[in-house]
Amino acid sequence: MSEVTLQGVIKRFGDAQVIHGVDLTVGDGEFCVFVGPSGCGKSTLLRMVAGLEETSEGTIRIGTRDVTRADPSERGVAMVFQTYALYPHMTVAENMGFGLKMTGHPKDQIASKVREASRILKLDEYLTRKPKALSGGQRQRVAIGRAIVRGPEVFLFDEPLSNLDAELRVEMRVEIARLHREIGATMIYVTHDQVEAMTLADKIVVLRAGRVEQVGRPLELYHDPDNRFVAGFIGSPSMNFVAAVTQKGAVSAPGLASGSVPATVALPGSGAKVSLGLRPQHLELDTTGKTHRVEMTEALGGVSYIHLTAPTGEKLVVESHSNPDVRMGGMTGVRFDPKDALFFSDTGLRLR
Repeated sequence: MSEVTLQGVIKRFGDAQVIHGVDLTVGDGEFCVFVGPSGCGKSTLLRMVAGLEETSEGTIRIGTRDVTRADPSERGVAMVFQTYALYPHMTVAENMGFGLKMTGHPKDQIASKVREASRILKLDEYLTRKPKALSGGQRQRVAIGRAIVRGPEVFLFDEPLSNLDAELRVEMRVEIARLHREIGATMIYVTHDQVEAMTLADKIVVLRAGRVEQVGRPLELYHDPDNRFVAGFIGSPSMNFVAAVTQKGAVSAPGLASGSVPATVALPGSGAKVSLGLRPQHLELDTTGKTHRVEMTEALGGVSYIHLTAPTGEKLVVESHSNPDVRMGGMTGVRFDPKDALFFSDTGLRLR
């Protein structure tokens, strides 16, 4: 069993508390992604699981073992970092097998494990090369291979793709997803890129300021966020939000509509401040209207994103799969189906 369990985990640096009582279970064989903005504590939490940061309070278990105070080498984990950290004077095969060599494993066993990792990562033709003769993506595969050779219970990835260009990031996402399917190990992956989180994860943990905002499957978080932060963070482009004021069974949202918008959820009493959220694909252009200024159009071929400024000054993005007849600086209107709207209280909590 390689289930990872965190109970009441707290991290302090001096008087500053950066992780606030995290409770989390990562199932055996699950691919779990920690996601959130810079400084939210996701890498710190990962390093606590690895044993590279001391846990101030709480308990960390891997399987049935309490590893809270165990040395990193005793935890049965392998970590892949943002930087490749390869030895430049060693070949690919030597880099991958170096950890086992240092722990006294027999040469034939090291060679066998390196060959198996090389097969999984399609590195056979590069085993005799040195890192300077490899591309960024190949170097990252070698770093992952070094982790595989160790045969850990849990793989930990700390933003491993952030140094790669856009095309290589996509390629390596596919490689990591395939790796997880093939070896079936428990993996915890840290990223600030919610596209990586959505495409790789079985489970996403959304973090903000050292606290867990929501845990769930990718599409659960996308369609059913618990609060405005999660709604805005998960999804690209981000959800549109406009200020609104409650009426009887409806809201007034001047940034979207001239009239009232019927609500599909229970609202606070009349006059309460709330916000209304709509995904870009749930907004349509109404070119007969003249309420919203067109700031820019991102034409990406099969899809376009039209950036608008509402009469209230609020910014909106509309997704279109046609060729919209709008020009920068021109005016247009918007329309939407009220059933697609999400409502949030003034504290940011979802109204249901």
